[in-house]
Amino acid sequence: MRSSPGSSGSGRQWEIRDYFMRSGIILAGGEARRAGGKEKYFFNHCGETFISRLVSTLNEIVDEVIIVARDDEQCQRFSGIKGVRVVPDLHQGRGPVGGIHAGVCEAKGDFFFAVACDMPCVSGAVIEYLFRAAEGYDAAIPRWENGMTEPLHAVYRRQALVERFAGAEARSMRDLMAGIAAHYVDCSLLRQYDPVLLTFTNINHPEDLARLRALFPEE
Repeated sequence: MRSSPGSSGSGRQWEIRDYFMRSGIILAGGEARRAGGKEKYFFNHCGETFISRLVSTLNEIVDEVIIVARDDEQCQRFSGIKGVRVVPDLHQGRGPVGGIHAGVCEAKGDFFFAVACDMPCVSGAVIEYLFRAAEGYDAAIPRWENGMTEPLHAVYRRQALVERFAGAEARSMRDLMAGIAAHYVDCSLLRQYDPVLLTFTNINHPEDLARLRALFPEE
């Protein structure tokens, strides 16, 4: 788990408070249809499974890691992973919104980073930047030049989503984001930490995995 920075007595509020508690929520409940029915979180990259890489990266940055699985049966597949809590989806068939809802109900952090299980190259430095960018907002969500956003590689204030889920039903990530005060972070700003933005790499098809591995010929 991450170590909390000391209070400097002269910084922003998060520094004075010895930092907010952070959670990491990995969404692993998808049906993996686009990956030919294979469980993407157990694909290997650079000698580790996707899920192991995510857990390792998050444990350096957050105080707790939660994996949201599809159901109790799928939860058992992650029973061998140490240092995480595994919970089933609250609303099966609702996609990532249902998974985030389950994670929000379980998380103890003031803020949490939500990430899809098919993103094996997430950058710890980028995640750290997003946690800081969320200060004073309900979320820090990366946004590309064309307006597309990365809501499953973003930081959220937990209480804001608790209140959001208690209100009008959100059936999509677009609905969820529409009800909160988000700080949209220009993806170009993140290149200082990840020059080619590999952090946003997601694997939907076996061909995507082949292209990723081609970038790391030593593997």
